[in-house]
Amino acid sequence: MFRAHGPANRVSMGPIDAFWHIANLFLPALMLGPLSAGLAKLLWRKELAAVPWKKLAVPACAACAAVILAGLVITGRDGRMATYGAMVLACAVTLWWQGFGPGRR
Repeated sequence: MFRAHGPANRVSMGPIDAFWHIANLFLPALMLGPLSAGLAKLLWRKELAAVPWKKLAVPACAACAAVILAGLVITGRDGRMATYGAMVLACAVTLWWQGFGPGRR
């Protein structure tokens, strides 16, 4: 049976529910950063041989997480396709910056 959601039917979120809610918010960022860093090191083996994987993955995760938060603040919802597209773009720019650009030094 379908329940109407309204002020009378509000259920408070416990600490475990809050943890999983926040963890699921940041899960795409925590997966995209390391995965894309590993793929970049695989595709550009010679060019990125001197760059540690961690130096690529950590800033990529941070950039993705910042974009997810910005998308949540700007649109008022998480999981928008525009936010995910911006997250992929931010990840790519961060990987370029750390692997090939001025951040390589």
